[in-house]
Amino acid sequence: MSATTGGFRAAVESGDVAAMQASLAEDVVFRSPVAHKPYEGKAITAAILANVVEVFEDFRYVRELGDADGHALVFEAKVNGLDITGCDFLVIDDAGLITDFMVMVRPLKAANALADAMGARFDRIVEQASGA
Repeated sequence: MSATTGGFRAAVESGDVAAMQASLAEDVVFRSPVAHKPYEGKAITAAILANVVEVFEDFRYVRELGDADGHALVFEAKVNGLDITGCDFLVIDDAGLITDFMVMVRPLKAANALADAMGARFDRIVEQASGA
């Protein structure tokens, strides 16, 4: 585990939403595995993360790769009882904050279950991001 991703990884694995949010740069860009358009900004990214930790079951990181250009955290979990494998691709700035966060998942059936579960929460996510 690298020093730059260790805090974020520990926050995700423990479900510490405040620590996850603290790991994000104000101008972070979140690239969802199920949405075409990226989400820009800390508030919406933090709200997405707060909800996805509730959607994923038995979440665990199983591998970490990284170099000077970024980090990849491979994870396994379940969504509605379906096994899902994915990867969080992170770009970290000089301050140790995440500036670009792209997620990819497989297989398709589990990705669709994730899309459905997160889609059902979309209004809540938008409210959380706006501080409502």
